[in-house]
Amino acid sequence: MSTHETIDYGLIRELQEEVADEITLAKQRRDAQLLPELLTADEQQLAQALIVGAVQRHMQALLARGSELPDQAYDQRLCDAVYAAMYGAGELQELLDDPDVENIDINGCDEVWITYAAPRGKERGRPIAVNDDDLINIVQNLGAYAGLNARPFTVASPELDLRLPDGSRLSAVLGATERPVISIRRNRFPQMFMHRLVEFGTVDPTLAAFLEAAVLARCNIMVAGATDAGKTTLLRAMVNCIPPQERIITVERALELGLRHNPDLHWDVVEMEEVLPDVEGRGGISIDQLVRRTRRHNPDRVIVGEVLGPEVVQMLSAMSQGNDGSLSTIHARDADDVFHKLATYAAQFERLDFPVTHSLMAGSIDFVVFIRKNPLMNNLRTVTEVIEVTGINEGRVTRSKIFAESEVDGRAERMPEVAIMRADRLASAGYNDLIAIQPQWYAQGV
Repeated sequence: MSTHETIDYGLIRELQEEVADEITLAKQRRDAQLLPELLTADEQQLAQALIVGAVQRHMQALLARGSELPDQAYDQRLCDAVYAAMYGAGELQELLDDPDVENIDINGCDEVWITYAAPRGKERGRPIAVNDDDLINIVQNLGAYAGLNARPFTVASPELDLRLPDGSRLSAVLGATERPVISIRRNRFPQMFMHRLVEFGTVDPTLAAFLEAAVLARCNIMVAGATDAGKTTLLRAMVNCIPPQERIITVERALELGLRHNPDLHWDVVEMEEVLPDVEGRGGISIDQLVRRTRRHNPDRVIVGEVLGPEVVQMLSAMSQGNDGSLSTIHARDADDVFHKLATYAAQFERLDFPVTHSLMAGSIDFVVFIRKNPLMNNLRTVTEVIEVTGINEGRVTRSKIFAESEVDGRAERMPEVAIMRADRLASAGYNDLIAIQPQWYAQGV
């Protein structure tokens, strides 16, 4: 049998159930001895040892029947597949390990659409589960082990948003559709820096220097764009401009930024994740509660992964009360749409009048950076405009477009006829708007 022997997922389920039963017995013995519960890491370590034992017993049974034995490489693949079924992404893991996969959309176990990086594009993949119940089990395992907090995926809790260990974002829904639907947006660049965005063509050197200076000057910045426009990748690059000694608190619905994974870049990071209430609506900590809570934990910067509604007033209030240097993302059609979105959220969730919200925005937001897929550059994700908030007039935020779409390639280029109101702050952080000095790392070709 070759090292490329096809994995039998029926066998995987049998081995998974065998190991799960052994873990249950181990937990029961600990309970009987009044020992503390196993930590997740300890349980997974125990599972790895039990999986090896289960696979070895399976191979011995094959040998006893006179069957041809696979080689040791297959044994390891079998162990990895059982572990992935219990604590990872099951049969999805192979796709998650492929660096060229950008998005995975699953409309039931046997309808799988995979979007690869250009030029390969979108293709239909093989089924990733035997049936929809197995697909649901894969998602339930991920919900139990992948995030900071266990998140159910059941008829009673039919929605799930989750950050996977590799940084991918999973969204799943059950019951509202004929079959379970799962979408996974891969993060192919979990670590990003401004000079890499220049290399990719997302920004030009002038805009890169501007954004770096805006972060260092502690400006409050919102990154806006449509779904899958590259907001989080841009946000990561901007976050990595923050000096390492600053205390950063991130607030997210599902942990995604993963700043604690890079202690050399950011020494002091607290990651806060929304805690969902139980099925009866009890408990939980909402995003707006977490944003409010950040003020009591001495942040130098607060980063809200994605503004979706009820947290908007708390976020704007925090930004306007001296907690400068905040960063966040928001879905919007263009940069101007950000102000309408924020005012609408505030009215919907906090019953604030538009003039009140516009006053909050004028006193808190410094810049809005808009990113989208650029048709003039073969749908490359590029920043296309930057707006500066300049004040308020007749109850509405006033702003000026300081970077606008180039007629040549659609990327944001500096509008020299539009002055930057915060030019002095930017100059103190290294950006000279008169000559648009390139950042040192780019001039040196790093």
